[in-house]
Amino acid sequence: MEIIEVTARLYLLRFDVGQAYLWRDDDGLTLIDAGPAGHGSPIRSAVAELAPRGVTVDRIVLTHFHGDHAGSLAEIRQWCAAPVLAHRLDARYVRGECPAPAPVLQDWERPLFERVGSHLAGPPADVDRELRGGEVLDFGGGARVLSVPGHTDGSIALHLPSQGVLFTGDTIAEHGGEVMLGVFNLDRERAVESMRRLARLDPTIACFGHGEPVTAAASSVLRAASEKLG
Repeated sequence: MEIIEVTARLYLLRFDVGQAYLWRDDDGLTLIDAGPAGHGSPIRSAVAELAPRGVTVDRIVLTHFHGDHAGSLAEIRQWCAAPVLAHRLDARYVRGECPAPAPVLQDWERPLFERVGSHLAGPPADVDRELRGGEVLDFGGGARVLSVPGHTDGSIALHLPSQGVLFTGDTIAEHGGEVMLGVFNLDRERAVESMRRLARLDPTIACFGHGEPVTAAASSVLRAASEKLG
């Protein structure tokens, strides 16, 4: 796992497939996504390295249920008592209460899915609070929970207006310098509409579930990318 400082309060935790983020307030940490299975210990080490003395993880927020974003949650819960938050439509899959729906693949996505699709599964773990969208969470000066269905029914984004930061989950991705609609969607049309709604926000920094964050003028980048959607 690689730790990358995005800002003085924001760190990207990069895995072989996917990534998570750690937001640091003066009095607590927020983990956004939990990475693929097998990374609970490296994430614990990152928390210990980045947290000021006496500061602990206050909450874990999942952008959606896929295993590359929730796979290490069960491991993390062995050493972290922070509540886990996820959208109500995805919480059932995180808990393993029912089989997870498979994405509807575009033809060009199939070879990629064959290589990395196994990472979309992960062991079940508890969710403590179910979100609906519209909530404001107590970190980063007030983090707005945005319902952005399409990648999964319960996908969410997190917008920190006072910090100029947007976490898009897998609704939006970056690859090879290009910002684009995320792959492996349940409903591409809804994902496109969700991306367009996010592009109407005004963040300076955009953090994706896959790929390099945009760290300047993110609103312009997102708008340009959304205009290319068919």
